[in-house]
Amino acid sequence: MDASKFFRIGSLAFVVATFIFGSSTDRPDFLNDLVLYNSVSLGLLVLSIFALKAEDLRTRLSLELALFFWFSGSVISSLTAVYLLPNNLQVISDFLYLLFYPFIFIAIPRLLRTNISSTILENIDAAIVALGVSALATALLMKPVLPNYSSDQLKTFFAVIFPVADIVLIALIISLNPFQRINWRNFILSLGILAFAAADFINLWLSRHGKYKFGSWTDSLWLMALFLIVESIWHKRDEDDSRVPTHPVLIAVAVLFSAILLSLLALKPGYLPGFIVGPAIATLFLAFIRMVVALRQAQEIGTERTLARTDELTGLPNRRKFMAELIEFSNTQGALLLLDLNGFKPINDRYGHEVGDQLLRAVSQRFRRSLPSHSTLARLGGDEFGALISGDFESTMEAALALHASASYPFSIAGETIMIGVSVGFVTNDGTRDMMHRADQAMYKAKREDLGVCQL
Repeated sequence: MDASKFFRIGSLAFVVATFIFGSSTDRPDFLNDLVLYNSVSLGLLVLSIFALKAEDLRTRLSLELALFFWFSGSVISSLTAVYLLPNNLQVISDFLYLLFYPFIFIAIPRLLRTNISSTILENIDAAIVALGVSALATALLMKPVLPNYSSDQLKTFFAVIFPVADIVLIALIISLNPFQRINWRNFILSLGILAFAAADFINLWLSRHGKYKFGSWTDSLWLMALFLIVESIWHKRDEDDSRVPTHPVLIAVAVLFSAILLSLLALKPGYLPGFIVGPAIATLFLAFIRMVVALRQAQEIGTERTLARTDELTGLPNRRKFMAELIEFSNTQGALLLLDLNGFKPINDRYGHEVGDQLLRAVSQRFRRSLPSHSTLARLGGDEFGALISGDFESTMEAALALHASASYPFSIAGETIMIGVSVGFVTNDGTRDMMHRADQAMYKAKREDLGVCQL
């Protein structure tokens, strides 16, 4: 048995011991309730430090700080109970307990997912489900267990904030967990969070009915929950699926029930706890934000796809777009034309690339104006262009001749008069797959023999 497994089993044994040796008297016991209980809590913190060695720095710090604040709150609470210290110290303890939550909120997603750099939409989806489920669960679960501390605002605050934070923790687990393929880390961590929330609700219910007893077995439930959270770290994530999107049904349910809860609050004030307004409104607000982000991302994807199929210099479709159009064009009556400029390289060498680029733009504009409507013109690379023209033989050949003639007029570029020509390879669409090859042969024949337009 390796050392880590030995200490993990030892930690579990000490957690079980707190259940057995918890306070059996009305007064908290120094040895069991202060020393044993907090020694176990400290041991779990130390054990987590070793378990987290393979994690990134932010994950380590967030979970270790969460456990440290809970341990600190436990020590102060035990000292207050054992030595009957002033109640002000118990308030400090509650604040330390409260600090456990923000750090565990940061740690959970990083413990569950290998790829922690989730997209904006993934984070928003998880937040929508967490807040939506929190609002619904708060409305259903809080009223039966919430004590009446109307005379003490601070006690009321803690009575509300702890169970609400627990519900958010549970909702976060639900929204992030890939339940379609559960593994040991997910299962044990989820079990630990559920046990932690259960401990809070059980003790809150006991406090409301005057049955809570410091140091009893119900306090040991927190230690068992923390042990499960720490134990989960020793198990591997599901490396095969590091990014599992939140199921759309969960998002829809969260938004729907948030809207229903707000409607009930408006129609029947006081029927539901007022503090569900915050998470319910936040859920709807995030749903709106998600819609805006999704629309913007869709536009960006559309723009990226357009740019991926567009020639940056001329604004014409590029070779990729042209080849896709050619596949669709195979069932259309028409012709495929390949065009190659004559004498472009000497001009480019003489006047420079900037003038060469301006010339290509000017040529593309002339070609575009010479083509019939609904034709496709693309720059295939360098000084080579392609065109797809619908129609019968006469009309497509007429378009090919017009393209050839359009390049015969001089171009005025950067104060220079530049003459250039074009060789055109022409093939009619006969449904064969070698149209590009035949058009290429025709174009090179036109160039070699100075034919202008060559048909094959």
